[in-house]
Amino acid sequence: MTQAKHIVRAVVVSAAALVFTSFAHAAVDADAAKALAKQNNCFKCHAIDKDKDGPSYHSVAEKYKGKPGAEAKLINHVTSGEKAKFPDGHEEEHKIVKTSPPKDPEQIKNLVDWILAQ
Repeated sequence: MTQAKHIVRAVVVSAAALVFTSFAHAAVDADAAKALAKQNNCFKCHAIDKDKDGPSYHSVAEKYKGKPGAEAKLINHVTSGEKAKFPDGHEEEHKIVKTSPPKDPEQIKNLVDWILAQ
């Protein structure tokens, strides 16, 4: 990736993080988060409390507990298609979570906040 693309990506991620943080005081809607995860087949690789091909949401929450930038990191992970590492060592692009309407920051933030609350 060229340096210009890195810069553009950093700006986009930073802007998205700012948009998502504006919704910081909203309560997590667990039912909506689970529905979005189900709609995007997240439960194919993840479970709430046990590891599958991907880590459990409980493990993710423990990993990021109290870490600054955790929400922004996970928002980027579920919206950018960055590489995910699997237990057998191979890597694949993480599926990008789709919302309706497209790229709805409130829905993505709710999903990430729900994951972090596990």
